[in-house]
Amino acid sequence: MSLAQTFSIAETINFFNLIVFAVMSIVVIAAICFVDQAAREITISYARRIRGNRMYGGSSTHLPLKINQAGVIPIIFAVSLVLLPSMLAQYLQTLSNQSIAGFARFITKVFDPNSLTYNLIYFLLVIGFTYFYTAVTFNPEKIADEVKKNGGFVPGIRPGKPTADYLNRILTRITLAGAVFLGLIAILPSIARLLTGITTMMIGGTGILIVVSVVLETSKTLEAQLIMRSYDGFLKE
Repeated sequence: MSLAQTFSIAETINFFNLIVFAVMSIVVIAAICFVDQAAREITISYARRIRGNRMYGGSSTHLPLKINQAGVIPIIFAVSLVLLPSMLAQYLQTLSNQSIAGFARFITKVFDPNSLTYNLIYFLLVIGFTYFYTAVTFNPEKIADEVKKNGGFVPGIRPGKPTADYLNRILTRITLAGAVFLGLIAILPSIARLLTGITTMMIGGTGILIVVSVVLETSKTLEAQLIMRSYDGFLKE
């Protein structure tokens, strides 16, 4: 709905709720920026190697493990799946069989976007798909092998499988935070409606997540292009 409609009912819903709505919008954008950039940096050290009269290695670098490794994909998967029962139920309600039609009405009630069950199922699906997509796109064994082949190691961790297990353990922990965050973003419209009572305009958490992610990625791309051309970047560390 339009912003004008939201302010047109300010007198009936209490102006304080509009302030809460605005604060929530700012907090959500700030949280998305923070989580999108947040990462756990794993120190990778390289042993010194001498070839001829030259010495190689002996330096350290960092492997960033992002909290939100999966991006917006889990929300897209989850919303596609959670809307399917309602679509099927709408068709089943048109059948002459009263038992099937009654069951379809029950499904429609359970998967009503305003219901607690819908939001709970949606939230859990987002968490599940976050872990699934992260496991598909990030392979700790492959990363550990590449580090080992290049002569690198994680301080205090043996190269090879122990390194892979360590990366997997760290990734599992930080993914939980990212998954819960994505789940809250997914059900944000329901949370906003519950806290403010505003129904004419909802905070589209998924839309904000996509827009902020695109803006941040564009900024990184422009920064990289500026650095390549020996200009001073506009993003300061």
